Amino acid sequence: MVTKYDVFMELYEKGGPRKIVDIVQGLKQKKSEYDKIRKILETLVGIKLIVKNEYGYERSMNQKNQHLFEMLKYCIKNDVNYNELFDETVAKYLSKAFLKKSFGVKDIGLHARTFSKISSVLENNGFLVVLSRKPFKAIVPYNSFLGDIIVYFGHRPMVSRLKTDEYFDDIKKELAKFKRLIEDNNRKYQEILETFQIKFIHHSLSIEGNPITLRQTIKLLKDKIVPENLSVESVQEVQNYQKAFLQMIQNVRDELPLSKDSMLNYHFIALQHKPEWAGKIRDDHVTIRGNVDYKVAHYKDVDSLLDKLVKRYNDFLNVKKHALKELLEFASYIHNEFQHIHPFFDGNSRTTRLIVFHFLQINEIPIFDIPLGLLEEYVFSTKGAKKRDDQKLGQILQQIILYNLKTINEKLS
Repeated sequence: MVTKYDVFMELYEKGGPRKIVDIVQGLKQKKSEYDKIRKILETLVGIKLIVKNEYGYERSMNQKNQHLFEMLKYCIKNDVNYNELFDETVAKYLSKAFLKKSFGVKDIGLHARTFSKISSVLENNGFLVVLSRKPFKAIVPYNSFLGDIIVYFGHRPMVSRLKTDEYFDDIKKELAKFKRLIEDNNRKYQEILETFQIKFIHHSLSIEGNPITLRQTIKLLKDKIVPENLSVESVQEVQNYQKAFLQMIQNVRDELPLSKDSMLNYHFIALQHKPEWAGKIRDDHVTIRGNVDYKVAHYKDVDSLLDKLVKRYNDFLNVKKHALKELLEFASYIHNEFQHIHPFFDGNSRTTRLIVFHFLQINEIPIFDIPLGLLEEYVFSTKGAKKRDDQKLGQILQQIILYNLKTINEKLS
């Protein structure tokens, strides 16, 4: 069923005045839908999202409408159904959820069925982390996209401050459940892994500016269909990162510890589309685009700092048993240390994620994706941060791990 947002996007993307019949065809609708789309167009004119003139209907260019267009484009890129999210009731739900460190049905104040429907939409798109089903308890990590939805519908996005170390008990429970389930469900687990890794590749490279959509990523990596509107380099970047991800998975299966060589090899595989840089330590200064406060190592110190990082990792391994908190704290340290060393001219962040995933998985903590709703906070805790904060990153990693475990366990159950 065509909605006002579908019609808005059709007009805003293509521009220029258009007749109703052209819009009907552009939306691939039957001629019988003419009157319905005409009514939608008149509604959009009434709320000033488009204008009508003697030549037909066309977009109304202003800051507010451009922002709405960018929000809807974000949904399309990430295969999110914007018609499910752009709703007054969803905005109310989110505005109340942000005020709570965790929440249940009573905290939101909606009918149970409506609450369940919205919760399901948010969870399926990676915007909500369920802590328990009975009674229902969840968190909605803040990100600016959801905040913009709240603002668009006239609410104020106030956010609760989170304390650290909140999710260790939840993670322990899910880890114990995972270990029970995986024994009899290995085939199903491999299917889940395939879905997760494709999403991770899309999410990870979207951070780095690759324009591929999630739907295109699935077609490229699963169905081997190359998108027509992408550059050769963008396509190769996705294919190479999948190869690096699969190498990481194989290394974990072979129980190979991290080493300087494996770190360089992940980069070498992932950056094959840039052979002049692939697997090669930089020999000049670099800066982080968009963050002048982010300090990276002098290029002459990179080799020695990598050696120190690997030594500290090996020292950590020599202790046979680590508590969950120690493992996650060390994962945060590895992540931030490698990124601040910044060994390469390009591809440092995507390599860092493979290294951290390797470390966690070899310690029997399954993590295969950073969900969409946590991507922004993750970036702000890493290369987007003004100063290094391993504790803050650890908080985000807890939520990411819990989301992965919950999703895997529910699919295995």
